[in-house]
Amino acid sequence: MEPGELSVVILCGGRGTRLQERTRSIPKPLVEIGGRPIVWHVIELYRAAGFHSFTLCTGYKGELIERFAAGQEWPAGVAVRCLDTGLDTPTGGRVLRALRSGLLPPGRMFCATYADGVADVDLRALVAAHRANAADGALATMTVVRPALQFGVAELADDGRVTGFREKPRSEHWVNGGFLCLEPGIGELLSDDSVLEREPLERLAAAGRLRAFRHEGFWDCMDTYKDAVLLNDLWAQGRAPWLRNPRLAARIPGDDSPGGSSSRSLAGAS
Repeated sequence: MEPGELSVVILCGGRGTRLQERTRSIPKPLVEIGGRPIVWHVIELYRAAGFHSFTLCTGYKGELIERFAAGQEWPAGVAVRCLDTGLDTPTGGRVLRALRSGLLPPGRMFCATYADGVADVDLRALVAAHRANAADGALATMTVVRPALQFGVAELADDGRVTGFREKPRSEHWVNGGFLCLEPGIGELLSDDSVLEREPLERLAAAGRLRAFRHEGFWDCMDTYKDAVLLNDLWAQGRAPWLRNPRLAARIPGDDSPGGSSSRSLAGAS
């Protein structure tokens, strides 16, 4: 099955409470990287891999996301639809409402991810891995990553001597990085008030029906203002790893300056 035959569900309903500097007036999916909402970047990295059909599960300030989606000139063949999944509905409930909406092809696997995470993950390889996993009974494949730690670490000898320092190394543990592939049967484990990452995925893990797709490359989540500044800085430098050609993509229509609007980092935004 090719990516163009699959739907992508993007979870856009959260309040973004740890990014309140921006999300008092707009939902987190509309916080910008280089002059474009982060949800645009998420859609673009899927589109570049051959996906065409997107369902944005909205909630908090969803009308603003709907206005953005309706006003955007998407490439030919790309369909972006918004689905109001409720103000405070948790992630599992939003996925369930997408399954019930009729917007996803019945009986077919689909992809799901969060509207605030970007990566240079190989989405075609992810889909291929999930197909193999599903043939072996898996209902879900979850991309896992080892994020950089927030702080640098001190390396210690057994006698307490500090032998060196490492600046923000990667975690030794794997965490959920989004970018999931799900079988339609996942709906049987979901309810309107279920948190996808808790009981549903925990039950799948206990049953041996949840598989991991390890991603060692770039991954970041716009969780805080500091994350937003980092992602904007990467964009401004033409080094956005999540897009195939960030220097070209960074040129915003109507802006003839080098790098387009990417020079407007959040630190200088009004």
